Amino acid sequence: MRTATAVLRTRFAATVGTVAMLAAVLTGTTVTTASAAEAASPQAAAGGWSCGGEPVPPGYVITSLNRTGCNGRGSWYQEPARDGIRTCSGSPIVPGYVISAHDKYGCGGIGSWRHKLAKDGIWTCADSPIVPGYVVTGHDKYGCGGIGSWYRKLARAGLYVCPTSPVPPGFRATTGSANQCSGLGGRLLVNA
Repeated sequence: MRTATAVLRTRFAATVGTVAMLAAVLTGTTVTTASAAEAASPQAAAGGWSCGGEPVPPGYVITSLNRTGCNGRGSWYQEPARDGIRTCSGSPIVPGYVISAHDKYGCGGIGSWRHKLAKDGIWTCADSPIVPGYVVTGHDKYGCGGIGSWYRKLARAGLYVCPTSPVPPGFRATTGSANQCSGLGGRLLVNA
């Protein structure tokens, strides 16, 4: 009886994890990384294939999906983030990286994203994180496979920033110009 209960609990936990992973994939939300208090399984910590629902170790991304892996529960392949890597929708975005391209057919049909290290003068997809110290200075509503893209620059006095751009410490945004940021308007960045 205990064995049957343990099997049911394991299957239930796996089902919940798979549902969470698929919900994240289908809604375009991000699967979060494990917190410091959570211990990743030895398999996940070393990279490689993990069953759906297992946490993604910090610094790792999901690069492939096997819908029939883990005895039909689904599995994903995790590997360390690196410049230019393509990741599946729902993969965490490692700090210091941005999303620079989108392929709606990638990663077995669930969509994929290209992760790039942040650098001065990079176009990023809508909803890409803004790395601290960077500002948004341009917009292309057709960029990134039609979902829109934003131009990122290292903050410096004299740049016009888009309305939704953060203003990093040491700077402030002043006068506006309606012609900036592809007609969205912009504010002049000056030293605080």
